[in-house]
Amino acid sequence: MNKKLFRLLKSIIASSLLLLFVACSSNNKRTLIQSVTGPATVSPGEIWLSHEHLLVDFIGADSIDAKRWNHDSVINATLNYLEEIKPHKVKYFVDATPAYLGRDVLLLEKIANRTGLTIITNTGFYGAVNNRYVPSFAFDKTAEELAEIWINEFKNGIDGTPVKPGFIKISVDASDRLDTIDQKLVKAAAITHLQTGLTIASHTGEAKGLWPQLKILKDMNVSPEAFIWVHSQNEKDNNNYLLAAKEGCWISFDGLGWELEKHIEKMVFAKENKILDRILISHDAGWYDPQKQVQAIQPYTNIFKKLYPALMSKGFSKEEFNLLMSRNPAEAFSISIKR
Repeated sequence: MNKKLFRLLKSIIASSLLLLFVACSSNNKRTLIQSVTGPATVSPGEIWLSHEHLLVDFIGADSIDAKRWNHDSVINATLNYLEEIKPHKVKYFVDATPAYLGRDVLLLEKIANRTGLTIITNTGFYGAVNNRYVPSFAFDKTAEELAEIWINEFKNGIDGTPVKPGFIKISVDASDRLDTIDQKLVKAAAITHLQTGLTIASHTGEAKGLWPQLKILKDMNVSPEAFIWVHSQNEKDNNNYLLAAKEGCWISFDGLGWELEKHIEKMVFAKENKILDRILISHDAGWYDPQKQVQAIQPYTNIFKKLYPALMSKGFSKEEFNLLMSRNPAEAFSISIKR
């Protein structure tokens, strides 16, 4: 049997098992995720980085092309930074780069095999920045038609490969009333979740963009527990974190590669108000940029080298840190349909 046929058969079997697991998820207590190398069962206590990037290309959806970068060059530029997280026992690395912004699943698969990291990629489209990264065909399609594309990636693989997404990545331009295309992306994500059990991670920022998304999800019978409020650290009113936690959504403070002090204050607030069990933390760091001749990659270690001692000095326990780094992300990215 040749390698191509073997990979295809392996992919079909894995897809069938994964879909069976999702269908039975309400009665199954195991935590299952989908990585670029296949389905995986999460063991308690394993460390996550829940929002990072290995490569991002900001050239725009109309010009993006994987020929703009070389896999070996990207691996050589990023490998040392990934080696730096090994002493911190990082097992899961969520790559949040969406389609049309540099998602390259074969590159991620190579890096996963090279490093031993369990890397998770995504499906979905990115609507922020005035739709610069939304492919033109998406404007003419319905939410149902977009969802069909994303569901197909989950069932059959991305871009003709056996690699499947482990979550849905969308984004919106934060507003009290979302643009039409942003509303459509949220609806497509809801449809996709109900068919796949994939969690929805939405680049949102301020809370004014959160509430209309949660309303759409609830109107479509999707629980806010299936939703990650990405870049929530940009919200100025901490009371909105209490409201979001009450709704049940995940609150992601994911700028620790850049702004440490703001995150510490917000995590202290979360601890004092007993909502740490809804908080995710990560760096939003990296990454290789094909538009730059000289790479300036931000490391993935601030959480361990800087944040951890700062939190301990604020009265956090090791158990609370493990809640943020292990239990919460495992639950957030587990594949299960949440109504």
